[in-house]
Amino acid sequence: MNTEEVYQEYGDFIFKYLLTLTNNSQTAEELTQETFYQAIKSIDNFHNNGRAKFSTWLCAIAKNVWLQELHKEKKRKQLEESLQNEDTLSYHLEEEYFKKENKINFFKQAHQLDEKKREIIYLRLLGDLSFKEIGLIFGESENWSRVTFYRAKQQLRKGGQKE
Repeated sequence: MNTEEVYQEYGDFIFKYLLTLTNNSQTAEELTQETFYQAIKSIDNFHNNGRAKFSTWLCAIAKNVWLQELHKEKKRKQLEESLQNEDTLSYHLEEEYFKKENKINFFKQAHQLDEKKREIIYLRLLGDLSFKEIGLIFGESENWSRVTFYRAKQQLRKGGQKE
C-alpha cells in the first residue's frame, strides 16, 4: 500500500478523530496532514505483530500531534500574555513618570503664587474643600474664595508668575 492509498483509506477517519479532539475543522485538517507526515516518517516503526491495527497506530500519532499542538498553543498564549503584561507595565511606568513630572511642575508653579492663593489652591485641589468651606477658613465669602481660586488658576496657567 502506497502513501496515497493509506491517506485515501484512513484520512477521513483520522480527520474525524481529530475533529472530535479539537472541535475545529481547520485545525483538524492541519493536524491530519501533520499526522500523516509523522506516520510516513516513522512507518518503519510500525510492526504489525498482531498487537495493533494500523488505524490504532495512526490514532496514537494523531493524539500525540494534537497534544504537541496544545503545548505549542499554551506556550504561545503564555508568551502573548507576558508581552501584554510587559506593555501594560511599561505603559503604567511611563504614565506614572509623566504624572510625577506634572505634579512637580504644578508644585513648582504653585510655590510661586502668593501665600493666600497657594493655600486656596491646596485646600481646593488637595483638601477637596468647597468654596464655602474655604471662605469660612479665611473669614471671607464663598464668592471671594471662588474668585481668588479662579485667579490663582489663571496665574498657574501663565506659569506661576505673580501678577
